[in-house]
Amino acid sequence: MNTIYGNHMNETQKTTVYLDRADYQQLKTLARRQGRKPAELVREAVAAYARRGNTMPRSLGSGHSGKRNLSEQAEVLLKGMGRAR
Repeated sequence: MNTIYGNHMNETQKTTVYLDRADYQQLKTLARRQGRKPAELVREAVAAYARRGNTMPRSLGSGHSGKRNLSEQAEVLLKGMGRAR
């Protein structure tokens, strides 16, 4: 016999998440538009983030210059950029 009531999710863990008021309102709006509950969207987003793991975008570090003080010289190196020649 199938049970109608009960925990339909496998081994869930309850937690509390504090959101900014504006983010929470936007979350509720998105959930309402999709006919879903805000908690479903949060679980989905966390699962997607967790699947990503510690991977960084492949482009990160692809322009490695080999110079250790490049960020300290940024203002000097970028001076004049964006100006018409």
